[in-house]
Amino acid sequence: MSVKTVATTPFADQKPGTSGLRKKVRVFERPNYLENFVQSIFDTLESPAGATLVMGGDGRYHNRTAVQTILKMAAANGWGRVMVGRGGILSTPAASCVIRKYRAFGGIVLSASHNPGGPNEDFGIKYNIGNGGPAPEKVTEAIFARTKAIGEYRILDAADVDIDSLGERVLGGMVVEVIDPVADYAALMETLFDFDAIRALFGSGFRMAFDAMHAVTGPYAREILECRLGAPAGTVLNGEPREDFGGGHPDPNLVHAHDLVAAMTGKDAPDFGAASDGDGDRNMILGRDFYVTPSDSLAILAANATLCPGYARGLAGLARSMPTSQAADRVAERLGLRCYETPTGWKFFGTLLDAGLATLCGEESFGTGSNHVREKDGLWAVLMWLNVLARRRQSVADIVRGHWAEYGRNVYSRHDYEGMEASAANALMDHLRQASLGGRKLGGYTVALHDDFAYTDPVDGSTSSHQGVRVVFTDGSRIVYRLSGTGTEGATLRVYIERYEPDAARHHLDPQAALADLIALARELAEIEARTGRTEPSVIT
Repeated sequence: MSVKTVATTPFADQKPGTSGLRKKVRVFERPNYLENFVQSIFDTLESPAGATLVMGGDGRYHNRTAVQTILKMAAANGWGRVMVGRGGILSTPAASCVIRKYRAFGGIVLSASHNPGGPNEDFGIKYNIGNGGPAPEKVTEAIFARTKAIGEYRILDAADVDIDSLGERVLGGMVVEVIDPVADYAALMETLFDFDAIRALFGSGFRMAFDAMHAVTGPYAREILECRLGAPAGTVLNGEPREDFGGGHPDPNLVHAHDLVAAMTGKDAPDFGAASDGDGDRNMILGRDFYVTPSDSLAILAANATLCPGYARGLAGLARSMPTSQAADRVAERLGLRCYETPTGWKFFGTLLDAGLATLCGEESFGTGSNHVREKDGLWAVLMWLNVLARRRQSVADIVRGHWAEYGRNVYSRHDYEGMEASAANALMDHLRQASLGGRKLGGYTVALHDDFAYTDPVDGSTSSHQGVRVVFTDGSRIVYRLSGTGTEGATLRVYIERYEPDAARHHLDPQAALADLIALARELAEIEARTGRTEPSVIT
């Protein structure tokens, strides 16, 4: 075995987005493309010789190929040990768990999250730091700067490594340790939740359907739900990870998880339904004939957290992304806690969690988590709901409606316009930024605040700007516009609409009907149809 130094030239498109570098598989398959980015990560890090790296991904197409390339590059770049999930598999929250448990220097996560997989679909890579969380912007900016100047990369000239058998093997001067991808994560879950109470719930005839969407959480859900908690075999649907996610779109929302939504309809439906995404960091929660918005889920879990052993002593604080509804703020106020408002992207929660300022965090994009790891965690959220259901012995719908009766309802919806021409999307956002809306009357509303959200981290003082245009009205209603950073082609415009409804007699209304005037106003303000030709959103959640 020998180390090869390969001459290369920079690629202009390797700027990491909200969750790392995501492109089509065909882009990553270009000669030197993956290698350039990986070498840029290694060149940027000040890792000590012999340090430990964790690696794994969601099993999508190109995952195994990328694992072998990165292992050989890690060996050539002086890493002492790489802990890799068997078969190259590690859910994103499990990767965070392993990094933290074994005090690794950092980790590489191979995933495009909720994006489709397959030879003609998406792939992604990101670096996680030693706290288990996504690299902060200063690190990703340094990696990007290096990609623009790179001239060579180092790789070991060696045969592929067996990543399908547990145990250690040597690659050059580096140890490759193939680990059980589920064991450490499942053990952590047992410390947080009342598994005895959840077993008793399943023993009482309670029925659940969990759709793993042929993605990474299938093995985790089968081990925890069916093996450790006693849920009947077959509770986990689509549990075998596939490189193309079975031809589906592994995004747990009402559109892409349509089979689960249909299964949860009617008097014979299971009591509880849930789904997770490609890499296991997102979740959707359903009751029988009842959908729980991610914003409401965060608020309800926070209000009931002390029912779970891992949170019995209470919460230090809450945090939510700016577009997420303000339902969690109302719970925090009642509990005497601070609720932090951050930009979209889990990396912004990391400093708050590390500093002990927040315990639970959430994003409206189906992500919820806590201080147990430094990533959002889909299966964790499902288990926390199960713990709450086991203790309260009420239906999902009754728990949510009871929460609304106590706190009021933040009626909320997100409209996504996917695959837009990037120039048109950017022009639309510029139009919104430049509009003079403060104090104006728009329909039956008066604008109290119009800005482009900026954030200063209360722990490290770092700043982030241009995080979404907010239009806030005097009654507290909001419209928020932002461009997503998780796609691989074109642009996705997300529009968030919210109104607080204290009247319990109106809590039953469908959000699209209850928000109809604000939805129409949101389209008019942004001139969506005129600027993009879109008359309807691609996805409504």
